[in-house]
Amino acid sequence: MGVVGRTVLFNLRNRVFLKLQDLPVAFFNENKTGDLISRINNDTDKLNLFFSQGLVQFAGNLFLMIGAGIFLVSLNPPLGMAALLPALGVLVATRLMSPWVKKKNVMNLQSLGGMSAEIQESLNNFKVIVAFNRLDYFRRKFDGANQKNFSSAVGAGLASNLFMPIYGLAQLIVIGYGIYLIAAGNLTIGLLIGFVLYINSFYMPLRQIAALWSSLQLALAALDRISEVLALESNMPVSAAGRTPSRSVLKFENVKFSYPGGKEVLRDTSFTLEGGKTYALVGPTGGGKTTTASLMARLYDPTSGMVFLDGRDIRTYKPDDRTKKIGFILQEPFLFTGTVRDNIVYGNERYRNHSSEQLIEVLRENSLGDLLGRFDQGLDTKVTSSGDSISLGQKQLIAFMRAALRNPDLLILDEATDNIDAVTEQLLQGILDKLPPSTTKVIIAHRLNTIANADEIFFVNSGEIIPAGSMEQAVDMLLLGKRES
Repeated sequence: MGVVGRTVLFNLRNRVFLKLQDLPVAFFNENKTGDLISRINNDTDKLNLFFSQGLVQFAGNLFLMIGAGIFLVSLNPPLGMAALLPALGVLVATRLMSPWVKKKNVMNLQSLGGMSAEIQESLNNFKVIVAFNRLDYFRRKFDGANQKNFSSAVGAGLASNLFMPIYGLAQLIVIGYGIYLIAAGNLTIGLLIGFVLYINSFYMPLRQIAALWSSLQLALAALDRISEVLALESNMPVSAAGRTPSRSVLKFENVKFSYPGGKEVLRDTSFTLEGGKTYALVGPTGGGKTTTASLMARLYDPTSGMVFLDGRDIRTYKPDDRTKKIGFILQEPFLFTGTVRDNIVYGNERYRNHSSEQLIEVLRENSLGDLLGRFDQGLDTKVTSSGDSISLGQKQLIAFMRAALRNPDLLILDEATDNIDAVTEQLLQGILDKLPPSTTKVIIAHRLNTIANADEIFFVNSGEIIPAGSMEQAVDMLLLGKRES
């Protein structure tokens, strides 16, 4: 059963993790990472613990209990029935109390997930905590989460062991009724002593089954939390191919968008991006520039309206096909633990199996060789997911190389040069200029020199995307226009 249990645990964790990978970005914005980690690690382990150990113990104890019960009744039917009466009470009470006990265990697992989320948040932001000397604040937050978990664990434990006193009651009933039968001349003292001894052979397995019942309630609570994840369906499915209204690279048609529970970020927005041109999105902080870029890359779907990519509804593209066409350099680039090479070829099947020498040659052919020279050990430079081993500017360089190496039809740069010095920024601009003439570039930046060479500028503010015309007009909108976010 150990091998079977581990196999079940292995497959279940795989299923939960793969399901999480299928869910949209919005799901992770609304759920704490620590709680999701707890569902994969702790909840699946609770389920495995019951199935790998509990079922075997349950079968063995049930066999012993049935055998002892039959023997007790055969020795003296009236006294045997009296001895088994508390067990019937336990069975009825258990059926009635199971939903309440299960609810207590669910609350315990939820509090454990909440505590994991607090730990994950504090460790991820430890630099900020130290910089602002707010260790006391996170200590209080963790202490609150830990106290909540302690209280819920005690409550779940008490609920699960609520019926333990009933087992002692059985012996009192047997002794009391046995004395009555001895007085009436229907029982001997020796038989009563034997009965008291044999009754332990019935109630000891029942106690162990009761403990397994507690494990079962915990396993069922864990199963509910796991099932919640497995039952989720992405609200961003791939649709059937629809009409082709335009041959433009990208088109927004009456697009509206709002985050769950938030105000409308874009309202009835329409614009078109043509192939081979450079577009800039400018506007106040919080005006909707990053949201617009996220809709272009289909990190989210519009609340209403449609986004077209190469004349097709962007929802009709499979993820692999869509990501081949779109390169996206995020405002806060995320890197995976590994090397510079691992991060550059991430998701790029074309170069994944290239040797280091071949990959360096490819980078040089794409004018990216000078960027690689900014790393002491080149492709073998170590990178951690926290990014502590390299500077923020170097993180953005890796993200730039990763996106440019894909040669996408549409390249979106969301403030991709904000943490890079002026010399390196000029180098990046030269690389952008050498991209294929058909590549459409969308640049989001607050520094106006970054967008000076844009063919067209859009002003994004208060839910609207308005053509800004020339650079001078864009500056006037930024300085003199109504600013909403």
